[in-house]
Parts: sequence; C-alpha cells; structure tokens
Amino acid sequence: MSATIIDGKAIAAQVRGEVAEKVSALKAKGITPCLAVILVGENPASVSYVTGKQKALAEAGMADRSMHLPESTTEEELLKIIDDLNKDSSVHGILVQLPLPKHINEEKVLLAINPEKDVDGFHPVNVGNLVIGKKAFLPCTPHGIIVLLEKMGIETSGKHAVVIGRSNIVGKPVSLLLARKETNCTVTICHTGTKDIASFTRQADIIVAASGHPHTVTKDMVKPGAVVIDVGVNRIPDSTKKSGFRLIGDTDYADLLETASFITPVPGGVGPMTIAMLMFNTLEAAENTL
Repeated sequence: MSATIIDGKAIAAQVRGEVAEKVSALKAKGITPCLAVILVGENPASVSYVTGKQKALAEAGMADRSMHLPESTTEEELLKIIDDLNKDSSVHGILVQLPLPKHINEEKVLLAINPEKDVDGFHPVNVGNLVIGKKAFLPCTPHGIIVLLEKMGIETSGKHAVVIGRSNIVGKPVSLLLARKETNCTVTICHTGTKDIASFTRQADIIVAASGHPHTVTKDMVKPGAVVIDVGVNRIPDSTKKSGFRLIGDTDYADLLETASFITPVPGGVGPMTIAMLMFNTLEAAENTL
C-alpha cells in the first residue's frame, strides 16, 4: 500500500481562488477586505511569513495595510497602533506576527485586538466561542487541517483522532475542531507528559502530529491505513542545499508512505493552508460588516 499524498498547495490554491471570487463580489458592493499585518523586528522566519501573507493579499485582491516596525518599538507604541486600527472601519483584520521582541507582552498585545478583527483567532473571546461552539474566527492552521480532511473526502465521523501536542496555536484548537459535531471524531490529546504515546497512536484512525520535534511519529507507531497530518516544521542541517538546511516534519514521512492511507508532506502540506485560511478569515471579517 502506498499513501495518497495530500497536496496542501493545490487545496490552498483552491481555497484562495474561492476567496478571490467572493472578494470581487464584495468590491462590487463597495467593500474591499483589508488586513493589517504588524511585524516588529527582523526575525527571518517572521519576515518570510509576512511576505507570503502580503503576496496572498495581492492575489486575492484585498487591501494590504501591513506595517514593519523596528525592534525598538515600545509596547505602548504598538498598543497605540492597534487601537488606531481597531477604530479604523476600513481595516477588517489585524494580525500581529509572533514572536514579539522580549520587551513586549504578547498576551497584552493579543488582548488589545478587537475580537471582531482578530483574524488569527487567538483572542480569548474567539477561543471561548470555539470551545462552546459559537461562531468565531477559527485559528488558521487548525482550520486548515479540517479543510484538508474535508477536501480529500476523508471520513471523520466516529473516527479516533490522536493529536500530539497541546499548544494554544495548534494542539488544543485542532482537538476542539475534531471533536465538534460537524467533524465528530473521538479525540485523544498526547503531550510531553503522556506515557507511551505509541500505545495511543496505534489505535488512531487520524494522527495530527504537532509536537515540534522531528521523528516524533515513526512507522511502528501507526496502524496500517491511518491518516497522518504532519504540522511540524523543523530545520535540519543539509550541506547539499543552498540554504544549508532542509525542512522536515514531526513524522518519519518516507517510512509512513508505506503505512498510512493519506499523509501530508513537509513542506507543501499543512503550511500553505495557514495563509489560505487567513485570507478566508479576513474575507469573513469584511462580510461581517455588511
């Protein structure tokens, strides 16, 4: 058996195309969806992420109010910028790129964003609405995982999903989304305190690996025919690459190709969905103003 590789790039392109069509319809009504991405400092990974978001905004026909602020920006200055964007009715979404410099309190900054413009889905109001099943902006990566499963026609109802990782960005929210009635999985969360993770993953119909460590999931931990969603992005030294490194996920991808029924590659699996769902949320924020 050879696994079907889930092409996140193709599915993300499909989602972005659907968003672009709806953006055109909104523009005809006089509303141009607008996202403000705020980057503080020069973190190379963050700069790369923001560039990708700006490219996606242009492709979707959305307005881009991105700001690149110096590392020396104070917490007070950043909060003032967020307050101004909250009050600006032409801005529909606000995203502060994390991590922030150490002198700025991330929690205070995320709380300052109006929940109606929190297209990252990290504000406690949106997190709380997700937990109780009310309408909310869903965190982009977890939502992207659910869309991958849907678009691939993977049956989730009644299936046992094992999530490895309990972060606020992926592990916890994807567990909640998998357990919702629409998805209807039975969910087990494993983490650094779990004894014998393999005893859980071997029972899983769906594995979501979001541990942040390479080789977390090996072939002997996966039952034949399981669906493997790899959220990990780990840099491994590789002298054959121009950059000096290559990206791998949290699973032993090559070995699992012979065991899994479906699997996401790294790169090109979950990653592209994150920005696609950010565009989806920004569109939704603009539609909410009608």
